[in-house]
Amino acid sequence: MILLYRYVFYQFLRNISMLMASFITIYLLIDFFEKIDNFLEKGKSMALVFKFFLLNVPFIVEQMGPVCILLAGVVTLGILNHSNELIALKAGGVPLKKITAPILVSGVLFTLLFLAMSQFILPKTIAETNRIWNKEVKGRVPLGIYRNGRYYYRGQEGFYSFARPSPKSNNFLFFSFTSWDDKYKLSTHIASKQANWADETWTLKHGQVQRAVTETDFSTDLFTSKVFQFKEKPEDFFVPEYQSLELSLLDLYKATQPQKSDDETNLAWANFYGRISYTLLGLPLLFLGLPLLLIVYRKWGRDLSLAVPTSCGMAFGCWGIWGTLQSLAKAGYMNPLFAAISIHLLMGFFGFILLLREDS
Repeated sequence: MILLYRYVFYQFLRNISMLMASFITIYLLIDFFEKIDNFLEKGKSMALVFKFFLLNVPFIVEQMGPVCILLAGVVTLGILNHSNELIALKAGGVPLKKITAPILVSGVLFTLLFLAMSQFILPKTIAETNRIWNKEVKGRVPLGIYRNGRYYYRGQEGFYSFARPSPKSNNFLFFSFTSWDDKYKLSTHIASKQANWADETWTLKHGQVQRAVTETDFSTDLFTSKVFQFKEKPEDFFVPEYQSLELSLLDLYKATQPQKSDDETNLAWANFYGRISYTLLGLPLLFLGLPLLLIVYRKWGRDLSLAVPTSCGMAFGCWGIWGTLQSLAKAGYMNPLFAAISIHLLMGFFGFILLLREDS
């Protein structure tokens, strides 16, 4: 039995290595032809180009990890089935659960490897690729920092602080603006629960404006909705595309510590659980993909030719559902933990049941 486990593990290792190398190559080729002109226009050296794309490899691995685990497991079992090794093993009295055990254990090991990479390697490589692309190539420098679920920016006339659920949206949560006079004394403080940028104006809702009257006294005006003319626009609050990936899992967890509001705490937990759940997505996909291969073969007499595209379709469908659940969690419509584990539990349960049926 140990020989069988070693053989199946070797097949899985070979298949996932080939798949990962293929995905990395395709991604880098597409990314290279899209971005090489930007490097050449800025007169950057090929050494910098090579460094940039080499440091992109951990990001590609992190993004493609779940689907590679799924496809490696499906291909491994499919090859055993195609070469009649699976039939011979089952005829020899080896149950399906023992045949698939090394595949599932391999999926767990690679998932742990991806989690370790997300903690120790990915934040450093993403930070460097963001710096090269945004500063060296695009000439853009972030105006602020991201700490504990909030963004902090220094504008022309003051400092901004806010939570931004999506960098692509012009909606801000718990927005605040603070300005000082020439003697560095607080002159104005504006705070609101929501802020929205539309039609070239800022609209703040449910907040207050505090202005310095004397050195020790401030006037306070409450408002339900009010328009402000700040110097900065949302596009001035430049945030690198993958800035959140610069944070390790431990940093994301630290950001979940009690924030100024329940919504900010909820957003921090959604980011933390979301990062982990995405990396773990390969395991329930693998659980469901293995019996799906056998069902496809039994019904249509074809294994890999139909099971691989079916598995890919299942993976993209699960990605879509996972993304929707994460959006709902970040918006506060769903518990972050439930959004992170619900699809895993559902797919894992059905996969486990189907594996038991195929083993009977």
